[in-house]
Amino acid sequence: MARDSDRLRGAIAVTRFGLGARPGEIEAASNDPQGWLRAQIRREGADQPVGAPLPQPTAKAPAAMGAMTAPGEGANAPTPPPQLSFAAGQSLPSMREAYGVFASYQDQKKADKGDPLARRDAVAPLYQMAGEEILARARLAAGTGAPFRERWALFWANHFTVSAKSLPMTVATGPFEREAIRPNVFGRFEDLLVASTGHPGMLLYLDQAQSIGPNSPAGVRGRGGLNENLGREILELHTVGADAGYTQADVTEFARALTGWSIGRDNARESAAPGTFIFRPQVHEPGARTVMGKTYSDDQGFQALAILKTLAAHPKTAARLSHKIAAHFVADDPPPALVAHLTQAWVTSRGDLGQVAAALIEAPEAWAPRPAKFKTPYEFMASMYRAADTLPVDPAKEVVQPLKALGQAPFGAAQPNGWSDVAADWAAPDAIVKRLTWAQAFAAAHVPQTEPKVLAASALGERLTPKTATAVARAESRPEAFAILVMSPEFQRR
Repeated sequence: MARDSDRLRGAIAVTRFGLGARPGEIEAASNDPQGWLRAQIRREGADQPVGAPLPQPTAKAPAAMGAMTAPGEGANAPTPPPQLSFAAGQSLPSMREAYGVFASYQDQKKADKGDPLARRDAVAPLYQMAGEEILARARLAAGTGAPFRERWALFWANHFTVSAKSLPMTVATGPFEREAIRPNVFGRFEDLLVASTGHPGMLLYLDQAQSIGPNSPAGVRGRGGLNENLGREILELHTVGADAGYTQADVTEFARALTGWSIGRDNARESAAPGTFIFRPQVHEPGARTVMGKTYSDDQGFQALAILKTLAAHPKTAARLSHKIAAHFVADDPPPALVAHLTQAWVTSRGDLGQVAAALIEAPEAWAPRPAKFKTPYEFMASMYRAADTLPVDPAKEVVQPLKALGQAPFGAAQPNGWSDVAADWAAPDAIVKRLTWAQAFAAAHVPQTEPKVLAASALGERLTPKTATAVARAESRPEAFAILVMSPEFQRR
């Protein structure tokens, strides 16, 4: 039988490290809270959302994730272009398949000659795909038996944000997360960085496919210009951070090195399938590049790869991202000892994210009894479904519309720095009122038949306060009791 201290740690394991308790989950975790979390770390990465396949036959998905071909392999071998391929997740469409559906839409759009009904019919599969992606992701968060693994994956997906800012990105965001992020979240950070940078979803989101070196063969012919978006965001957001001492010249040099990283098109002359990664030497800026004091020879696409590897191994990257992990899981202003502990684990393991996750679980500072983090709308949604032991079935009414109302539309971050998880950005009075409105509507539709006091204990365990327990018990109906529970301070915080 678990001791009171273990029951509290079990509640913390499930509600802070996880996504909220399902019935019986706190009891299971209380037997060995750290072991329960540690068992969710696995080298093959996070779970994949499962949804409906495309309604029409599509091309076979690309092969599993592969490493870039090393330059100069074999005796006197010429330097081949870098190759990246990505594993498709479960039954949902791969990036290659999603690209094909979008290309079909573009063809139909050209043929409809301004007919609004034809345009509506043409765009419908794109929104169908996006809705299925959103629903599958939400159902995974609401029902997974490995919620720490899912929270860890969502953290990294937000760190490497791509957003549905355009119609093509509407169908690219899901494949990006499933193919570049989820398989790599417990591997080496270097691999996660390379996969996220080279995935067509990121190349499309940050306009890298349009970047052309001014002195490349295409640039000399006046075919466009340099785009610095991807290089800037990798330095500022994905790796070392704005205080690392890099300059605008470093951004420009990195952007020049990245030229040629692009997306295959529907063209018989292309060496890559449409919608997959391709390196185009004709748009690559020639010459050596110097970024943050280190010079990289011109190995075409491998030049950018070498820079990425240096940035992944940089001490500033280790310190900055360790702080970000601590801030996400424990407190907006995390304990310095915890940050130092995670940084040490990062450095000694050379960026092994599985070992960093294990270090987080082992740190005493991560288990402070007082909850300091305020749930984002997505976390609030997931924890409500988990407490009610049910799953969403309608992507628009049960996921998209309420999250939009609370300011966190799925795959809808306004900027490349992703969604904030700082309390001040989500706990304003009007936001709390909107949460209450949603909680009441949710309770009316999904109220479980469990006795309210039993449900409250199941959802919060030893974190349930006498004040909230009394308020839940005195509620006039089960829906009212559920709404009181999920709006309580201890449910809103983790």
